[in-house]
Amino acid sequence: MPDNQENNDISEMQVDLSNCDREPIHILGRVQSFGALLSVSTDWIVNHASENIDEFIGAKVQDLIGRPLVQCLSEAAIHTIRGRLQMLSTADSVERVFGVKLHDDISLFDLAIHYSGRSIIIEIEHHGVRDKTDYASYVRALIDRIGRVDSVSRVCELGARQMRMLVGFDRAMVYKFDTDGTGIVIAESASLDLESYLGLRYPASDIPRQARDLYKRNLLRIISDVNDNGHPVVPTRNPQGEPLDLSLSVTRAVSPIHLEYLRNMGVEASMSVSIIRRGELWGLFACHNYTPRVLPYETRTAAELFGQLFSFVLDQKDSDMVRAEEAKAQQLHDQLLAQLAEGSSVAESFEAIIAAIDTLVPYDGVVGWMDGEFVSRGYTPTQAEFIELARFLNTTTASTIYHTESIPDVYQKGADFSDRSVGMLVLPVSRTPRDYIVLFRREILRTVNWAGNPEKPVELGPNGVRLTPRKSFEAWQETVRNHSSPWTRTELKLAESLRMTLLEVVLRMTDTVNKERARAQESQEFLIAELNHRVRNILNLIRSLITQSHVEGQSVADFTKVIGGRIEALARAHDQITEENWSPSSLREMIKTEGEGYLGNVPDRIEIKGDDVLLHPRAFTTVALVIHELMTNSAKYGALSKSGGSITICLDTKKHEVLGISWEEKGGPEITEPPKRRGFGTTVIERSIPYDLEGTVDLHFAPSGVSVRFEIPMTFVVEGNADIKGLSNKKIAPQSAGTLSGDVLVVEDNMIIALDAEDCLMQLGASKVHLSASVSKALNLIEKVAITFALLDMNLGEQTSEPVAEALREQGIPFVFATGYGDTSHLSGAFENVKTLKKPYSKEDIAAVLP
Repeated sequence: MPDNQENNDISEMQVDLSNCDREPIHILGRVQSFGALLSVSTDWIVNHASENIDEFIGAKVQDLIGRPLVQCLSEAAIHTIRGRLQMLSTADSVERVFGVKLHDDISLFDLAIHYSGRSIIIEIEHHGVRDKTDYASYVRALIDRIGRVDSVSRVCELGARQMRMLVGFDRAMVYKFDTDGTGIVIAESASLDLESYLGLRYPASDIPRQARDLYKRNLLRIISDVNDNGHPVVPTRNPQGEPLDLSLSVTRAVSPIHLEYLRNMGVEASMSVSIIRRGELWGLFACHNYTPRVLPYETRTAAELFGQLFSFVLDQKDSDMVRAEEAKAQQLHDQLLAQLAEGSSVAESFEAIIAAIDTLVPYDGVVGWMDGEFVSRGYTPTQAEFIELARFLNTTTASTIYHTESIPDVYQKGADFSDRSVGMLVLPVSRTPRDYIVLFRREILRTVNWAGNPEKPVELGPNGVRLTPRKSFEAWQETVRNHSSPWTRTELKLAESLRMTLLEVVLRMTDTVNKERARAQESQEFLIAELNHRVRNILNLIRSLITQSHVEGQSVADFTKVIGGRIEALARAHDQITEENWSPSSLREMIKTEGEGYLGNVPDRIEIKGDDVLLHPRAFTTVALVIHELMTNSAKYGALSKSGGSITICLDTKKHEVLGISWEEKGGPEITEPPKRRGFGTTVIERSIPYDLEGTVDLHFAPSGVSVRFEIPMTFVVEGNADIKGLSNKKIAPQSAGTLSGDVLVVEDNMIIALDAEDCLMQLGASKVHLSASVSKALNLIEKVAITFALLDMNLGEQTSEPVAEALREQGIPFVFATGYGDTSHLSGAFENVKTLKKPYSKEDIAAVLP
């Protein structure tokens, strides 16, 4: 397959190849005969390739070592080399120069220059006859064509075809590495008479890790003739005793084991170009030729440039796919957040969650495991089997998804339910206790096409422990069992997004619960303080009433009558605060009632201006509490504490945006300065309306008396005729509730539709609506609850609601069907006369089919 290159560090490779039948030093030192290698230090030659160096620099091998470089190369050539050395920016940089004269003759050479430790490696090749091809423009045109396709697979197909056109090899392939080190041919362009390698997988041992690491440093490797004997490098170490590292050398020959590997494939020349994606080896362009082929340096440079630009385009297309996946994930996130009710738990929203991912991630079964509750759909382990599996899942990381194509490979007991589920995608939705939503997939028998038997990548050779490359590369099929279809990157991306969404729902639910708990605690403390305050005020008020109501010479009967009337008026005011009255009520009447508790039958000291309004119950009780507190304070300290004092209350609306209530006292004790101590009553006045109704309060202590301005949102005011003066706690008649009553049953497996049906039925007069997503739960409800009417979804996943309909009919309970299908042909004839609602339906549609 691809050029299986080895690290050329001599000290390391001597260990690997010490049992070879040739001296490792000579194997490592071979240089392909189409080029020569020269190693220099400063201006002195310290290493060189023997024999074939003569024709390049015109000197004998034995005469080169130790001679100054200026005696071997022309001054112009040395000047060019020095200039290119200045351009080497990293340890793995290689500079190339084309058409250089090494001597004064007319011969031209191509040079490649790089550092190797303390040495400078100069590789020399004959320049040959220039074909005058503008490779830069050529490569740019090829990349432009690739950039116009819209998928990674098409990029690779076109890349393989264009690489073959560029270099002229018999076969060009795009070879992609998997995470396990195996590789697969994902694109191919080959001569018509060649057997296709497309889709074949190669074991990781064909290109070991050491070779893959080297591919990241040396982007192009070429073997022009697998039968070339090459030439040894002499000497093999520099004056400091360090081995000569030829990792970046193109003319360096490769291991005879790899040459034998290529001969066994029938390949006589090969070239590989690395595909690097974000610093990692993604794959290779692997090119094969079935006769020796020497590529000019310019062509090889163009191929390397093409590989680098191809890597950028590949990364761009892959990034486009990632962005598309992120858009799907965001769509899933938004869809779920829109569907899940505020404060609802994951368990309560299970059906909505499954409905959201149903069309995005294929699966055969799903399990919800939340708060110890087991819910399943489709092909899954049983509850007992899943409880055991959950113990295993608890050992995995809670902060990310977990997936496998083969449960038995990672969890031995998974073999017990492999007939139902072998692959799983696990979404942890909490940390403690561990809750999960798990998608399961059934077994799919897969056939993997290997390039030869992967269990025998090498064989023992005739010379003891020396390794011999395998000789068979015929397609070898392996049937894989106990595996599901793999979870794709897109599916895993969506699953991770879903996990984050569910965590957001859990956190939101927890936050809502905490806020409600804090609010309940605050309300409880508020009510306790209010109760204590009210009791003390009532006792003080009764004492004041007794004292102030006594008139000299008044009879006991008259005194009792006066006191009784005032206490009764006070009781009526408190009834308005505490009574559970859920009908809109008159604000004017509430103020009047509060005033009568303090002023008896002389309410003329309280003037109410403006049109009356009806307040919703929530606003009514809050405003009544505030008005009562103002009345109490005024009777104790303000205008009502003196006989000449008065209160003016103005009611107004500002273009129907807010309800304004102005309170102004006059004729009471002069206020020299605001009270330093803010009691509970003042707190009620200042905070109740902003806290409960999101309104505003503006409180002032003027010398003439207290003035307050309240503004309440119009959402708490009943719309309609604004001039309703004279109403005395008049109630607005509720909307007709239809003919329903009592307990109603809804059988519907979609939570959102069930909630809509519940709202409609409650508006039509039902006292309570029971929701069920399954036949078994519905039948249980019918036994325990006196149902008066039922709305049944015809299809409940793999079931119909016919068993529920039969039970209702036996008990004489009326019911109707609901369906998303156009007819009821899939139901038995026993129910052909039952009324049917077609989805989507409204409250009016339900009312039309009520008995």
